[in-house]
Amino acid sequence: MSSSASAIGDRFRTVAAAAVVIAAATVQGAPEIVPDPPSISAKSYILMDGTTRTVLAERDSGEPLPPASLTKIMTSYVAAAELAAGRITLDDQVPISVKAWRTSGSKMFVREGTEVALSELLRGVVIVSGNDASVAVAEYIAGAEDAFADMMNRHAKDLGLTSTRFVNSSGLPDDGHYSSAKDMAILSAALIERFPEHYRLYAEKSFQYGEIERPQLNRNRLLWRDKSVDGVKTGLTEAAGYCLVVSALREGTRLIAAVMGATSDEDRLRDAQKLLAYGFRYFETHDLYDHGEPLANPRVWYGTVENVAVGIDKTLRITVPRGRYEDLNAVIDLPDEIMAPIAVGDRVGVVRVTLDDEILAERDLLARSEVVESGFFARRGDDIERFMSGLFGDSAEADANVPSAEAPAAQ
Repeated sequence: MSSSASAIGDRFRTVAAAAVVIAAATVQGAPEIVPDPPSISAKSYILMDGTTRTVLAERDSGEPLPPASLTKIMTSYVAAAELAAGRITLDDQVPISVKAWRTSGSKMFVREGTEVALSELLRGVVIVSGNDASVAVAEYIAGAEDAFADMMNRHAKDLGLTSTRFVNSSGLPDDGHYSSAKDMAILSAALIERFPEHYRLYAEKSFQYGEIERPQLNRNRLLWRDKSVDGVKTGLTEAAGYCLVVSALREGTRLIAAVMGATSDEDRLRDAQKLLAYGFRYFETHDLYDHGEPLANPRVWYGTVENVAVGIDKTLRITVPRGRYEDLNAVIDLPDEIMAPIAVGDRVGVVRVTLDDEILAERDLLARSEVVESGFFARRGDDIERFMSGLFGDSAEADANVPSAEAPAAQ
């Protein structure tokens, strides 16, 4: 829900740290009881909101495990990053090496000595999980597959993936090659958020290349079972078992489920379906504050203006149990005194959102306009006003921005 705020007072004076409680919107109906997550057969799993990264259910989600072809999510992520940076293009013709041609496992069936458009190879990586295509892409971008693995690991570090290490681009078994359900969910969320056009490949149900008589089908069979599913990737080796990361979008809310170490294809599909059903049934996501709206207008001392509007740099979304939106509290914390000069984007305070005393989100409050330091005589006037405020205990409270009271729609 995009929520608009009421107007705030023109002045905001404090002689102690300000803590203004923002009443949450009221929705009709009593909160329903959220049951325990469903029984999942996979070795580890996680269910996460793809936008807020809120974990809704998990078991051993940080355990390092063989990821099999889930690896290719990072392979395509690196390629998407290189495309976005302009260092490669989809029309590039990629030479196919002997190593790529000979790579075992699932194949796109490229041939040694030929050249294949990068756009085709990426479809081979994403849709049919081609190990040969993955090696060809890795060699083209980094010169060699081990150098490409270094790039994968640098991106993993940048994304905060703490249980992940890559040694190849395909996910073929290696003792030093591992990841976790949580890391794969975070990676998938980043891929969807940063490279939405590239992510569209993951929803394609089939791909036909070269002389293959029939199209190869996407191994993610949930694309056929659930119309809200638009990705992401399966994986299978003897060491890894059956793995799946799946993402679904319903009424603006995106959930990501990752299961690793299932015992069969049907088990991994069933586990993912149960997790998605649980998440969409018992949780909802709302836009609480927009990045463009002022959340407070505190007093500024020694400036050419007396107040500065402050807000957040990115829309604040919150995932909560369904029916608990009305129980949210948001607190604005500002320092005792704010002094000019202030530049646009300077950190002025924080806004903190809680539910049952648990902090769900905390964002910096940033100045939305510049405040230039005033001249000598104006500063002396502020000195007198500060002295009188302290002497007589004048600390007026300002009106606070309040989310609109209409019933929120899930995003």
